[in-house]
Amino acid sequence: MASSALMAAVVGTSAHAQSSSTNTIAELVVTAEKREQSLQDVPVAISAFTSEQRDIVGIQSIQDMTNFTPGLQYSTSTDRVSLRGLGRLTNVLSADASVANYADGVYETFAVRAGSSTLFLDRVEILRGPQGTLYGRNAIAGAINIISRRPTDSPYAEVRATYGNYNRSVLEGAVSGPVNDKVKMRLAVNWERQSKGYIDNTVPGMPSEGGVVDSFYAEAQIDVQFNEKLEMWSKFGFTNWRHGAGGPGSQSAGWTPEIFNLDGSRKALRSATNPNGADAFDITEFYSEATHFNPGFGCSGLATNVVLASPDGCRNVSYDSPWKINRPTTYNVRVPNAYTVASHWTYHADNFDIKYILGGVRYWYHLKGSTPGGSQDPGVLEYRVGAATTVYPQEAFDYQERNGFISNELNLVSTTEGPFQWIAGAYYYHQHYRQPVHTIEDPRQTGWNISPPFGVCLNGAGVAATAVTCPAGIGRRFDNRPSVSNTSYAFYGQVSYDFSDALTFTGGLRYSHDRKYGTEKARLLCLGLPACLGGLAPEFALIPLDLTGVNTVVAAGSGAGIDVIPKGVEGPTTFDPTTGFATRKYDASWSAVTGTAKVEWHPDDDTLGYASYARGYRSGGFNIGIFTVLSFLPYSKEETVDAFELGLKKTFGRTLQTNVALYHYSYQNLQIPISVVQTGSLMGQTISQGTTSFYNTPKSRSQGVEVEVLWQPIQNLQIIANYSYIDAEITKGFAVDTVDPTAAQPGAKPIHTIAQCQAGGATVQGDCVLDEPTLGLPGGGFQRIQSLKGNDLPNAPRNKIAIAANYTWDFEPGSLTASVSYSWRDNAYGALFERWYNKAPTWDQVDARVLWKDKDDKFEIIGYVKNIFDKIGYDQGATGRRVDGQVTNLLYGANPAGLACSPVAQGAANPAAGSVGTIYCIQGISKTYYNTPPRTYGVELRYKFF
Repeated sequence: MASSALMAAVVGTSAHAQSSSTNTIAELVVTAEKREQSLQDVPVAISAFTSEQRDIVGIQSIQDMTNFTPGLQYSTSTDRVSLRGLGRLTNVLSADASVANYADGVYETFAVRAGSSTLFLDRVEILRGPQGTLYGRNAIAGAINIISRRPTDSPYAEVRATYGNYNRSVLEGAVSGPVNDKVKMRLAVNWERQSKGYIDNTVPGMPSEGGVVDSFYAEAQIDVQFNEKLEMWSKFGFTNWRHGAGGPGSQSAGWTPEIFNLDGSRKALRSATNPNGADAFDITEFYSEATHFNPGFGCSGLATNVVLASPDGCRNVSYDSPWKINRPTTYNVRVPNAYTVASHWTYHADNFDIKYILGGVRYWYHLKGSTPGGSQDPGVLEYRVGAATTVYPQEAFDYQERNGFISNELNLVSTTEGPFQWIAGAYYYHQHYRQPVHTIEDPRQTGWNISPPFGVCLNGAGVAATAVTCPAGIGRRFDNRPSVSNTSYAFYGQVSYDFSDALTFTGGLRYSHDRKYGTEKARLLCLGLPACLGGLAPEFALIPLDLTGVNTVVAAGSGAGIDVIPKGVEGPTTFDPTTGFATRKYDASWSAVTGTAKVEWHPDDDTLGYASYARGYRSGGFNIGIFTVLSFLPYSKEETVDAFELGLKKTFGRTLQTNVALYHYSYQNLQIPISVVQTGSLMGQTISQGTTSFYNTPKSRSQGVEVEVLWQPIQNLQIIANYSYIDAEITKGFAVDTVDPTAAQPGAKPIHTIAQCQAGGATVQGDCVLDEPTLGLPGGGFQRIQSLKGNDLPNAPRNKIAIAANYTWDFEPGSLTASVSYSWRDNAYGALFERWYNKAPTWDQVDARVLWKDKDDKFEIIGYVKNIFDKIGYDQGATGRRVDGQVTNLLYGANPAGLACSPVAQGAANPAAGSVGTIYCIQGISKTYYNTPPRTYGVELRYKFF
């Protein structure tokens, strides 16, 4: 609202700088409701950003847009958007986003394009609140509408060059104009490169990380006016990324500076030989929920012959700063190719327009990095345990998205004058993607390549599956290969009627239908854990175990116990004895009727008051791929919201604009991914595998107020201020906090006491699952379900403030505009549980820039500094992780001195007391942050030939 008015004012100021006309707020025309309207006349909370505004204020990315868009939150590292507390929390492609992204009317699954250079984009419109009628598809929280610059009526050509710190350079250019009296064309290219990252990797030979990019983008447009009735516009784009550790996904591991004690105190875990706790590296030997080695154990002092890649040894250089790491495996982001197409065909009938929008995207995204990633990896390349067993603990991952989708939309829009206006349309969308991900092990650890001698490998499906010899591994601990299709269609209509000059009513309905179907193939191996050898200490014989056929770890659909065929899954899992893969089929559909009802009040030309109700819908999906292994709970229900909003847009004297919005949302079945531990038993040993599940939170709500002010107190001076308050929390729901599964942390709200769990019986059915890592510890032994009521929704900072000012000086040779902005946002939580380990601190940032234009508007120079005071910022909430594991008493004694361990009572987990018994060690909690960049600065030169 006011932020879009800011843009309008900027346009007005730019005009004044050349013409010395009266400095007023200019009108901005948007297409938020699929017809051209003045922004201040649209009864929707909108923030719009033109290329002119972005150049003056310094809005160079979506992250910058969050400062001037109330309720908007964006994660740069994962390309995830949230609006008013509702957003995407996973990269699983079969789970839809909450904010719909439309580039020139074509639906897209990613938002990064909205931050493209101003040479390519005319404006970006961000619609807040459910857009359940005209946009519909996954617009339950809002929509981002991206509009490209179009071919010009007269010849135009421009080149731009940018150079900044970290050796960042950008070269781009565009040429446009008429070919003849019916055809116009536009060609534009962009090349961006940054060779030095802002995160220094202290490992010799390893490149720096953070912002390291090398990208190329080119697009061609054609605009044809066939006759007075028929016109066409089309765009074709090509993208290629050859990034290092830069771009979406490159910093998804975040910054994990240390392992905290369970009480959250800032004390690193300690061992007898490392009193400083290896400077905050995790020093447990085996994670209870993992199936791979822990490199941090090399820093415990209990291992021998340790080989480290980093000259810093076992010192975590990330402990004090997010801008240093000592990681032996770097991240790389690649997009070998991405193709985009958008085509609009418009026929102007006598009383309405018929518009057909065809478009699609096909891309290949490829990300490589280390696991566990972040600064949790101490760079240990190998170490020895036992008498002579050498472990090579390093592991990397290979993640890909091969995604393609096409959409077709037909719009009919009334064009007659009069009190009655209408829009009708039909929509069809089809997507097919493959999202393979696998791990990469050190080739010297040959156990990943042999046939697991004690594997549980099967042939067939369901109860007819029979045990067979396991095939040899291919050097991968984990391998998942989903292939899914998604088909959606919708029909919608909206009408508006002016009952008087001051009063307008609007109503709209949409029917949406979504179907998702496909397959998932997975294989999971285990090596170097006690469970892999039936309780024997793995240091004595590193023999792999195939877990793919263990139906308490990988869902087989056998019908026994928890291993039933879940909703959305077609038949039992099938097992291929030649590859070792388990395969499962999915097929499910969701549908909903959504819509809106609005009343508008226009007492005068400068005032709009509105009240609206909107019903929003997001289809359900499947939690498959990424790092899941045929989850027992893959299906999620559709998500809905009832949204109520009051708004007032008011302009005073053409120099002061104040906009206010108040809203209340009531959500049902909010889809939020939560971590779970799939636990089973094999050969008398507990086998656990960490995975995620989509939890449909029964009830939650978001309510808040947004105030935006644009003021021009004197000629050439503009002051912008906006404030937003979000009160978003869960009102009904229950879940286990896997960071604190025993509900021992302050603020935990378990539904059963420990005594009730110990007593068992019908009263705790479905709760109080045995938590073996905490057996024998105070308050331990049981995972307890907690009430979620009152917990904040993820990534919804309660308060957000932004203030910006710019002033233009007019000179004979041209004009100079200086701009400075300040933004502050409240703390935010990155997960369902409102705990210290999920909390990102408050942070603020100051940016500044100057813009020089010559009098002929041909030459421009821009100088900029972002994050002037080099503050650490957080673009989303933090996330916690439970750090628990074990060491064997055969090698380290009953209670290794200095380790935070407690002996466990002998039982199923310790079948042969004193010989193969296990000491479980509860180490602590890790906390991961996701940071915005440090201080950056540079200069940009622009020249327009004509």
